[in-house]
Amino acid sequence: MNLILARWQFAIVTIYHFFNVPLTLGLSILLAVWETLYVRTGDEQYKRMVKFWGKIFLLNFAMGVVTGIVQEFQFGMNWSEYSRFMGDIFGVPLAIEALLAFYMESTFIGLWIFGWDKLSPKLHAATIWLVAIGSNVSALWILAANSFMQNPVGYGIDPETGRALLQDFFAIIGNPNLWYQFPHVLTGGITTAAFVVMAFSAWHMLKGTNETEFFHRSLKQAAIYGLIGSVLVAGIGHVQGQFLVKHQPMKMAAAEALWNTEDPAGLSLLTIGNWEQTREIFAIKVPALLSFLSYNKPYGEVEGINDLQSLMEKQYGPGDYTPPIALNYWAFRLMVGLGFLMILLAALALYWDKDIEKRERFLNGLVIAGVFPFLANSFGWILAETGRWPWIVYGLFKVDQAVSPNVPAGSVGFSLVALTILYTIVTGLTASLIFKYGKSEPDAVVAESH
Repeated sequence: MNLILARWQFAIVTIYHFFNVPLTLGLSILLAVWETLYVRTGDEQYKRMVKFWGKIFLLNFAMGVVTGIVQEFQFGMNWSEYSRFMGDIFGVPLAIEALLAFYMESTFIGLWIFGWDKLSPKLHAATIWLVAIGSNVSALWILAANSFMQNPVGYGIDPETGRALLQDFFAIIGNPNLWYQFPHVLTGGITTAAFVVMAFSAWHMLKGTNETEFFHRSLKQAAIYGLIGSVLVAGIGHVQGQFLVKHQPMKMAAAEALWNTEDPAGLSLLTIGNWEQTREIFAIKVPALLSFLSYNKPYGEVEGINDLQSLMEKQYGPGDYTPPIALNYWAFRLMVGLGFLMILLAALALYWDKDIEKRERFLNGLVIAGVFPFLANSFGWILAETGRWPWIVYGLFKVDQAVSPNVPAGSVGFSLVALTILYTIVTGLTASLIFKYGKSEPDAVVAESH
């Protein structure tokens, strides 16, 4: 029971936190680009855009900080055995993230907020670039820690304590998993920021704003930003999937509900199976497409769940090494499906740019699409984290070994309920403030920023 409650608590806190992270990553860069354009062109419209969309950025940034703090406490409380095993490695990138990147972005965000009338335009633009760099470097260090959990490198095992010890720091930051994972998260953040700007801009156009030029420009430039981001997400996700086929084959087999090894392997469009008995009941597949996506050729062996289970039992001993198949199968499809839908919407927004104000149905669709990247990001993390079960550190340490042995289930249950309620309330309040500022007219927001 303790393990189940601790899992739920970490999952809920992480999802609430990760609602905010991609928007911070992507919107900080977009604001920096707009402010740079203002400095170079002197066009006041860009300055108004920075101030207007900057309100949403600041609210989201604050919520991201608040929700992130609790996660670090959980490592020492609910997951003390994990901290004992991984502390020598996991603590290094997290310490660098806090002491370098987080302090950097926190310092310069203060200068950016209060420096509009006190710093020169070029120096002020530099502060938002430093915020953007700090935010994304912060994500890089956190993902370096997570990438070790996905693909352990640069470590040794202490023969006396059984703890993982850091032996090669440069192997940690050179982890190939990191250099697939970080660009995927970064471009996901770019897509998230773009669709939030597009959604609010579309809402203003639908209600008949007096600031048509402002929101038309915001929507068009966000569509360009979003098209670039969403295409890169798909491309990077493709090569990341090829990496996982080799290094985490069980995750990819679960994502495809591929029970038995195939060569060539077909891509599942729809699979209905007996998830507990790991067998297929009905499936619609595109022949050889999974092999093509895995190896860039129409053939190549893709290992199945049942065969991988047997191999892992031989390598690691008796046990269930199969992650939750239905959860991973549908999380993968929802992530990919929403990703391609966002590519289409961004492309259509640019194609219909000249008369987009007249396309009410499409604008209504863009308003709804504001939630798409948040859902896609969440489904992606569900796949990334649950797809490697039962491992918390792949091939080294299992989830059931990582939980704190001396924390009563009642305490974990109480904190689970309390944090869920608190995070729901705080997230709701933050969302209501974001909607308030996002639906207000630009001049009103600019007036408040002085």
